[in-house]
Amino acid sequence: MDRERQHVGIQLPEGSWWDWDVITWNAGQFRLAAGHDLTYCHGLELVFGDPVFVSCPAMFHDPVFRVPTSEERMRVARQLGEEPPVFVAFEADAGGQEPVPCLIAAERFEVVHETVLRYWRDDAVPGQRFAPWVRPPA
Repeated sequence: MDRERQHVGIQLPEGSWWDWDVITWNAGQFRLAAGHDLTYCHGLELVFGDPVFVSCPAMFHDPVFRVPTSEERMRVARQLGEEPPVFVAFEADAGGQEPVPCLIAAERFEVVHETVLRYWRDDAVPGQRFAPWVRPPA
């Protein structure tokens, strides 16, 4: 059975998505967070379920998402043995002189647009999401 393929450039919701970092990277999930300043919170997450190929820096700025090239698709398909259902490509500023090319392949993809706090707040509203490393004081 042929799985549905997603080879489209990502359309981000309106917002200031300058700063990006990796907040989760394990066998089940690769999660990127974005905001205009990641010191206190972020407002956007790109969630890749069951990632099978990731090539991007841990922190970067101002990514430009695009459709993966046929060469990129073939290269990753050769490494994996088949083309992944989700395949995302972008260039980003990682602090060097040239943008860094980035590729992510996964089984699933989701965009989460909500405020996620990166520090503990006792007065947070019920249901407020916190970054994975935030814990209430002991």
